[in-house]
Amino acid sequence: MSEIGNSAAEALAFVGATPPAQGATMRGVPFEKRDVVRLGFIGVGGRGQGQLHEMLAVEGARVTAVSDIRDAHAQQARERVEKAGQPAPAVEADWRRLCERADVDLVYICTPWDAHVPQALWAMECGKHAAVEVPAATTLTDCWRLVDTSERTRRHCVMLENCCYEYAEMLVLNMIRAGLFGTITHGEAAYIHELRDTLLADASEGLWRREPHTNRNGNLYPTHGLGPVARYMDIHRGDRFTRLVAMSCRQASLQEYRDRRLPADNPKRAETYTCGDMNSALIQTAQGRTILLQHDVVTPRPYSRLNLVAGTKGTFCDYPPRIFLDGQGAHDWKPLAEFKEQYEHPIWKEQGELARKLGGHGGMDFIMNYRLIQLFRQGLPPDSDVYEAAAWSAPGPLSDISVAWDNLPLPFPDFTRGHWQA
Repeated sequence: MSEIGNSAAEALAFVGATPPAQGATMRGVPFEKRDVVRLGFIGVGGRGQGQLHEMLAVEGARVTAVSDIRDAHAQQARERVEKAGQPAPAVEADWRRLCERADVDLVYICTPWDAHVPQALWAMECGKHAAVEVPAATTLTDCWRLVDTSERTRRHCVMLENCCYEYAEMLVLNMIRAGLFGTITHGEAAYIHELRDTLLADASEGLWRREPHTNRNGNLYPTHGLGPVARYMDIHRGDRFTRLVAMSCRQASLQEYRDRRLPADNPKRAETYTCGDMNSALIQTAQGRTILLQHDVVTPRPYSRLNLVAGTKGTFCDYPPRIFLDGQGAHDWKPLAEFKEQYEHPIWKEQGELARKLGGHGGMDFIMNYRLIQLFRQGLPPDSDVYEAAAWSAPGPLSDISVAWDNLPLPFPDFTRGHWQA
């Protein structure tokens, strides 16, 4: 990666640089209030079809345009919109044309990682808000481009971090805000998800998701675990990430699995994988908190986002979800269900039955989409804006740089340019 630089000093200088602002902060800037939010979907393949299904059940959301590099996917999406009782959306072969349409308020981006930034940037340049799948960006340069364009155009860039809207995460957030865990001191976050068959597939994500394993060595997918923990810690609402250091173990699992499964003449057998099986990073915050952040998609083990938060009065630990509070007595965890009646999030109380029925990741996809559209309809700021999109994505390239320079501790960019204390 070019951002790594020719020396550790160059890498440090690059990471620590803050470009001049091109506009006022987007912190707290509301959406323009409207009864119906008109959406244009870019990318309606696997993930896009799932999100379209969820969005069509959201009150006040209308899909007016779709675009995909495969016409069959676009036509399937068009039919799904019509079946849901909405007018047939326009089908645009060129995603740029979709962003330029006058009947689109929000461009919803469900494409491979490398496409996120150019599509979000063009959407904002065309006067549209952008909602982009994770990670929003894979380089620090692109993180800053998203921030600068959002500030200059006065359009939001919201990263679609669905894990922030999972049932347990939202219940625990309520408990934290009620003070049950005391002063928050530490968190643990991860994306541990065995994906070897997906990475080696000849279709869908196998066509592009394996490539970063051949040219990067860091945390390739940081946001699913980090987003909820950042919310627990009020990042950009009184605290911010200030420093990161990362290291990777050796690469072995993906190569050995490939060699066991694929014949010797398969072209994939000639690939060299550079990304370590497990990447572990430590993040420090301005308020003296620490976060362990991990990534492993190739080791055979059960799924986990770790999702731990600890404070002076108690700890929550997920997978399975459990809580220990000061004064409980014996060192035995309590199940999360014991706290449901008092601390279940109101959105889950109101929309949980429909969310679970639709089924996207246990209901979190619908809750995320419902919340986004309702905030837009009410003329309120998004739960997370471009600064979260940048900061939650940044551990990807930062971990690459840290690993490349012998686990060099790096300053974490302040994408808010000082507005995190509001």
